[in-house]
Amino acid sequence: MPISGKLTRRKFLYTSAVAASGAAVGGGWGFSESNHPQVTHLEIPLTRLPHAFDGFTIAQLSDFHYEDHFSVVPIRKAVEIVNGLHPDLIALTGDFVTVPLLDGSPGSLRRHAQTAEPCARILQDLRAPMGKFAILGNHDAGSDPVRVTRALHDHHVPVLVNRSVPLERGKDRIWLAGIDDVLYGRPDVGLALENIPSTECTILLAHEPDFADEASLTPIDLQLSGHSHGGQIWLPGIGAPWLPPLGRRFPRGLYKIGNLTLYTNIGIGTIRAPIRINCPPEITLITLRSKSV
Repeated sequence: MPISGKLTRRKFLYTSAVAASGAAVGGGWGFSESNHPQVTHLEIPLTRLPHAFDGFTIAQLSDFHYEDHFSVVPIRKAVEIVNGLHPDLIALTGDFVTVPLLDGSPGSLRRHAQTAEPCARILQDLRAPMGKFAILGNHDAGSDPVRVTRALHDHHVPVLVNRSVPLERGKDRIWLAGIDDVLYGRPDVGLALENIPSTECTILLAHEPDFADEASLTPIDLQLSGHSHGGQIWLPGIGAPWLPPLGRRFPRGLYKIGNLTLYTNIGIGTIRAPIRINCPPEITLITLRSKSV
C-alpha cells in the first residue's frame, strides 16, 4: 500500500487513540482499568425458551490472552467473581492465547500456544452445575489449535468444535452449540446444528460477532461472541478507533438481527498493550427469560 501524507479519518482516530493510550499509561489509568473486571447483568427473553429454563443463568467470559504479568491478574479475579455469582452455566468464547504480531513462524506459534496450559489451570476452578464449555478464537486457531484444545480438555474445559450438547431440566431441554473459529478454523454451523430439532431453543458460541449475519439465517435463538475487545480503547463521541475483521458490525453489547439475539462481550485480557480505556474487562451474567411465563 503506498504511503500518503493525507490525514484520513482512520489515521486521525488512530493517532487520537495512541495519544490517549500514552496519557492513560502515563497516569496509570488504562493499566489500572485493565485489572478490574466488571459484571454486566442482562435479562434476555427468548421466544422458544422452555418454561423450566426461565431464570437460567449463563456467565460469559471471553478473550483471555493469557500471559504471566498482565492478563493473569484479571483472569484470576474473574474466576473468583464468577464463582461468587453461582451461574448455571459458564461460556468461554475464545482467545486463550495470543499470536505474536511480527513473528508468525511455526516455532513461535507453538511457543505461544503453550500459554493455553496455565490459562486452563486457572479456568478449571470455574464452577457451575451445568458445566463450563469453550470455543476457540482466531488466536487459538491461528497458533496451535490442537495444543490449545488439549490443554483445555486436560483441565476439564470441553471445547465445542462444530458440535452441540443438550442442557436438560426435568423433561425440558435447550441446546448449546459451538463452531470452530470463523477466521482461521473450519466453521460448520450446519454440522453444529445437525442433531438439534429445529423447534428447540439453541444458543450458539461463535467467537466473531459478525458471524451473526449468517447465524440469523438458521434456527439459532442466541449467539454469544467476543473477539472485538470493544476496541480496547473507546473514545467518547467516536467509539473504537480500530476493530478487528468480523468484529466491526457488532463490536459490543446487545443486538437483534432478525430473530437472533446477539451479545458481544468485550473480553478479559488485552492484546499488544496491557491497557483498556472505557473498556473494563467484562464478565457477562445473562439471565434467560421465557416469553411464555
